[in-house]
Amino acid sequence: MTNSRISRARWTAAIAAGAALVGVVGAGVPAAAAPAAVRAPVAGAGAPVSVPAHVAAHGHGRIDQGALRDALAGLPDDHVRGAMVRVVGRDGRWTGTAGAWTSADAPYAIGSVTKLYTGALALQLVGEGRLSLDDTVQEHLPGLLPASYAPITVGQLLSHSSGLQKPTCVRPGTPVEVVTSAVSCGTPTAPGTAVQYNGINYFVAGLVIEKVTGRPYATELRDRVLRPLGLRHTHLPADDWAWAEGGIVSTASDVTRFMQALMRGGLLRPAEQAALFRTPSIPDARFSYGGLMRTPAPGGGPVVWGKTGTNRGYTGGVFATPGLERVVVYSTLPTGKDADQELDRVLRIVGAGFKGYEERR
Repeated sequence: MTNSRISRARWTAAIAAGAALVGVVGAGVPAAAAPAAVRAPVAGAGAPVSVPAHVAAHGHGRIDQGALRDALAGLPDDHVRGAMVRVVGRDGRWTGTAGAWTSADAPYAIGSVTKLYTGALALQLVGEGRLSLDDTVQEHLPGLLPASYAPITVGQLLSHSSGLQKPTCVRPGTPVEVVTSAVSCGTPTAPGTAVQYNGINYFVAGLVIEKVTGRPYATELRDRVLRPLGLRHTHLPADDWAWAEGGIVSTASDVTRFMQALMRGGLLRPAEQAALFRTPSIPDARFSYGGLMRTPAPGGGPVVWGKTGTNRGYTGGVFATPGLERVVVYSTLPTGKDADQELDRVLRIVGAGFKGYEERR
């Protein structure tokens, strides 16, 4: 298999891994109503778009602005109604929008990128000695999982190596109801033996955070991450049951600031910062103990760390080089007509964001 095909296969898996659990429950279960702040771009996702094709952009530095403009050109089309991309780094910055996405810093649902925030909270508690990556779910939440399940550690939850079965029976509800429904059918595999991306891991992680702190997850998120970093445009809507797994609404600039702080060590102590980039010693362990995903950038670019996310009609992500020389935040409004065409657009956008990095480092 050629490198380009390997890269495409990995990004196909990455996009699939980004779908918040609300996208797994099936067409028969409606997602929660979107907040007003994110409703307008999502409504009528499959309908014709009257917004004229355009690319609105501004930037400076040596980032490949031409490649980024080309990646957004032609939107809206039959497959993607609009897109946003923000690139920042040591050699400049660039922000662009196209199609139905008319404001570069409009709020949007970040979906499973939420998992990075949850992972950061868990690692903070580890650093404080209130939690350990080797602690088990059964210790902190007795009775949540069936008695027949083998012990599952916090580290296995965060790295998607818990062995919990795919959530084919999941139903919306409270976090406990979501987890209970998800494990009501199917059979788990042995924890710590394989990687299987599963949003239920982060529902359980959120519940562990609440049990250890004695406070709601949203409160811990606000006091430990949002307020200290000044993320004034980031919040967890009360009506989104994706919760600690995929419920956050934010903006491109806030996501950028969060990613920079997370990877620079602004949220974690040194030992936990190391765990943020450490993966389990099992085959294909591409998720770290902080939920970061390691993958080559599209088009032969550098190896980057980040996360994809899909919720409320948005598909996006954030990825960065290990030294934060380049951070790329993006989101698209796919129509749902052709997954391959939608993936092509994402690959073009993210690849353009990292284009030229290797040549100059």
